[in-house]
Amino acid sequence: MLYGRVSYNQSANLIGVQASTSASLCYFVSAISVMVAVVCFSLSLYWVYAVYMEGEMRRERVWMNLMIVVSGIFLFFLLITGCMLKIGRDSLCDSIAQTVPNITRCDTVQSRKWVSPIQGDRVYTNLHKSETAVWVNFFFWLIIGVLVIVQRRQSSGAKLVPTPAGALFGEPGATTEETEPFFNRPPRPQ
Repeated sequence: MLYGRVSYNQSANLIGVQASTSASLCYFVSAISVMVAVVCFSLSLYWVYAVYMEGEMRRERVWMNLMIVVSGIFLFFLLITGCMLKIGRDSLCDSIAQTVPNITRCDTVQSRKWVSPIQGDRVYTNLHKSETAVWVNFFFWLIIGVLVIVQRRQSSGAKLVPTPAGALFGEPGATTEETEPFFNRPPRPQ
């Protein structure tokens, strides 16, 4: 129903959908959300595994650069998705306010009857929650990106520690700051 236009049947007091966007727009919004959630979940599992099973968390420059790129891509797509949801919801609300009598706010349309099979009792609430979720997700990815950039800059002038993988591929290795964990935990008893 994003970017949709509604019609109003005065005699039956029913709201109907005159025009709406294609399903591909909703699939795009859903696909971005699912992709971001899968990557977040996978990274979280990896970090938990690395910290508790291997005992250390290595963040070499290659992985920090990759994380910066991934954060940038996700921020771009979340920005596009958030704007699409905001503009689409506003377009639908404008159509409702112009077409349906005695409606001044879009959330009050949920108490009205809609043409079957549309269930309008949560139309505005669901769109509003979707938009809020995208903007919260955008904010958290912005924080992740900034933290990785700050850590990357702090480690650029630090002393290098050679690593086997770095020696194998001709890379100089990881800095001491890159191999330090975000949160220091007490050493394990031997």
